[in-house]
Amino acid sequence: MSKGRVSRFGARALIGLLWLLHFLPLPLLAALGQGLGALLWRAARSRRRIALRNLELCFPELDAAARARLAREHFGWMGRAMLERGLLSFASAARLKRLTRYVGDIELASTAGKPVMWLTPHFAGLEWAGPLLMLEQRCPGISIYQRQSNPVFDAELKRSRSRFGRVELVSRHDGVRQVLRRIREGWVFMNLPDMDFGLKDAAFVPFFGVPAATLLAPARMAASLDMVVQPIIVTILPGGRGYQVEACAPLEGYPSGDAAADAAFLNRWLEGRIRANPAQYLWVHKRFKTRPEGVPSVYHR
Repeated sequence: MSKGRVSRFGARALIGLLWLLHFLPLPLLAALGQGLGALLWRAARSRRRIALRNLELCFPELDAAARARLAREHFGWMGRAMLERGLLSFASAARLKRLTRYVGDIELASTAGKPVMWLTPHFAGLEWAGPLLMLEQRCPGISIYQRQSNPVFDAELKRSRSRFGRVELVSRHDGVRQVLRRIREGWVFMNLPDMDFGLKDAAFVPFFGVPAATLLAPARMAASLDMVVQPIIVTILPGGRGYQVEACAPLEGYPSGDAAADAAFLNRWLEGRIRANPAQYLWVHKRFKTRPEGVPSVYHR
């Protein structure tokens, strides 16, 4: 059997496992996810080092023991997020609604009278944002996604994210022409603004006081298309109690016409939300991977 076929078999087996797990009561599934997080804390050494380094950079006021406790808690939430993705893929709309607490104006995209951009930072519950919001929307949605190298995973990702409502996913490699067309047609656009994609259409902007390559495209797109920008924060509730989807108030004064200033504003806003729930933010991503010219990497090799 070829390596590619084994990979497809393994992907199908993992998806099958998530299908089986989604029948479990959420409190039991949550406990299993916490256990998986504890296992990953020990086994995923490179990701553990990245998380600890990010926390060292962003929370220098904490001592090493406090940062380690925070990182361990973070791995627990990520373990939950991994196992509970089966609910998004296979649970009924009725069950998902029972598990979800909505806060704020979740129907803004349908009532604003102009295009709406959902800004969805990388908290542990990010995957829940689009499907759960689309359960409540009267308008279609579009998002840019990272095409998966495994075709089985790619097909499943697109299927699970578009189960409810009319949703299109556009690969990051295909450009934004289709996205712009849909926005002009009144589709809501789900945008992930807080990852390091290098310096293309980005600027170094402070994030917890550390220069971070920050995308300028969200502000530029919002300005050019006269969009309302509404942050969406998903919180995984403890003890298997479900999920909170918070549709925040639209950002006032954003965009301002100065893309770099808008990126700094957004980073400051995000810092405040992270400080309120630091363990659920995505610390295993190399947020400071891109450095200014001549500045060495902040990550230990």
